[in-house]
Amino acid sequence: MSFFDYDAIKSSIVSHRVEEYTYTYGTAGFRTKADLLDSVMYKVGILGTLRSKKLNGATIGVMITASHNPEEDNGVKLVDPRGEMLEQSWEAYATSLANAKDGETLATVVEEIVAANKINIENEGAVIYGYDTRPSCAELVQCLELGLKVSGAKATNFGLKTTPMLHYLVRCINTANTSDSYGEPTEEGYYKKLSDAFKASVKGKAHLSPLFVDCANGVGAPKLKEFLKFLPEDVFSTVVLNDDTTTLGKLNKNCGADYVKTQQRAPLGTTISIGDRFCSYDGDADRIVYYYVDSNGVFKLLDGDKIAGLAAMFIIELVRDAGIESIKVGVVQTAYANGSSTNYLSKVLNVPVSCVATGVKHLHHEAEKYDVGVYFEANGHGTVLFSPEALNTIKTTEAKTPAQKDAIDQLKALTELINQTVGDAISDMLLVETILTNRQWGCEEWDQAYTDLTNRLIRVVVKDRYIFKTTNAERQLVEPVGLQEEIDSIVAKYTSGRSFVRASGTEDAVRVYAEAATRAETDDLAAKVAQLVYDRAGGLGVRPLSA
Repeated sequence: MSFFDYDAIKSSIVSHRVEEYTYTYGTAGFRTKADLLDSVMYKVGILGTLRSKKLNGATIGVMITASHNPEEDNGVKLVDPRGEMLEQSWEAYATSLANAKDGETLATVVEEIVAANKINIENEGAVIYGYDTRPSCAELVQCLELGLKVSGAKATNFGLKTTPMLHYLVRCINTANTSDSYGEPTEEGYYKKLSDAFKASVKGKAHLSPLFVDCANGVGAPKLKEFLKFLPEDVFSTVVLNDDTTTLGKLNKNCGADYVKTQQRAPLGTTISIGDRFCSYDGDADRIVYYYVDSNGVFKLLDGDKIAGLAAMFIIELVRDAGIESIKVGVVQTAYANGSSTNYLSKVLNVPVSCVATGVKHLHHEAEKYDVGVYFEANGHGTVLFSPEALNTIKTTEAKTPAQKDAIDQLKALTELINQTVGDAISDMLLVETILTNRQWGCEEWDQAYTDLTNRLIRVVVKDRYIFKTTNAERQLVEPVGLQEEIDSIVAKYTSGRSFVRASGTEDAVRVYAEAATRAETDDLAAKVAQLVYDRAGGLGVRPLSA
């Protein structure tokens, strides 16, 4: 079938397994227990086709993954033509489609989307899709394919992929044979682009000791192993850990970037020696954090804030050495950024810092306002964006000295090394390794830029996360009314205290963030705010314990 068939859309609808369940397309797309998603996948197939038809046949991406969530969860999100997140105005359409429980309602919602966007349903619709290693993916892919079929999409299954790879592929396909062609639209093309850029970035430098890479027992493991075939051992050497993608229950279990960040400890069973460099991906390889033990054997985390600081420092120096100070570098953070990192960026590096609401779409759009926009969430998700003007300046600037040529060549390599479509654990790892190799630094030297305020993140399960409304880039609560004032009165009792509460975008819980001058103060502050939220806003399960 190659045409848009309303009758087939109605008759082929995949019914909801739980009638009363309400779906919401949020920051991470749709994400919940995998056994609740088959009906959603069918609708996402239809929406992807509609989005493509609206954009005159541009290729849209669909990625099936639940990232750092437990293995029993799954999710799906759409990718727009340049590899960016789905346009925000279309999120409401996704939600409406997902909650249509019968064929007639579904057809009505589809007709409303077509009419509101003046979509010519005779246009071609092109959708590519990929998925991670979760056992639930096979059945969900079938539901997606049914939605693509009844809506007449030209569909291409790219199979097992990391999330950033799918974003890369979408952009490559849509920019092919244009002046801003992004690369070869294949998995091998992705590997070649990154490996060639890395080799150029570290040419002539002594390579570092092996990097230990925790792949969270997710899709990053097989893809990293494939990628490493393109890099000689004498250029980049690794030890791959947590690479079991076949044993049920292992995905993200006591390992991965989210575990390391939230638990402030290495993956379970990991032994780190002084001088070792470790990093962890999450389940779909779009986040990365680094860590090490210091000379006293104390665990030290180098999260997204630290990566942003390292990247900004390196790029600012290269821009200066290249003699192209017309390029302005900026950094975008969220409320979860450590206060010390914000101070380092704004007071030491003297770069403008923007704070936006949590969610990649918010950071990405804000980063686009700079010539070079560095954005990382503290959880390790982020990338660097180069504006078209900045890319052209880097490409056309002629060097007058050998030092200037080296800086320009390094900047050119970075524009190829960095996956500018979305946060990418493999690409971001290579960015960090490029900087450390050029500096001949270990993690301890990197960590000396500034000292983090101790921080703690506590998850509180509540009856209804949607009652939590925020303002000021999610740093203050507006609702429930009065709760922010109570939080403020608690925070005022702690040295360098800061705490905020926001609803999770991916699960039925809220997150309490706290930081203060000492570990004891931080733990006590976090516990008191978490208890307050539990008591005042319908907490479920066990009440958070005191520090």
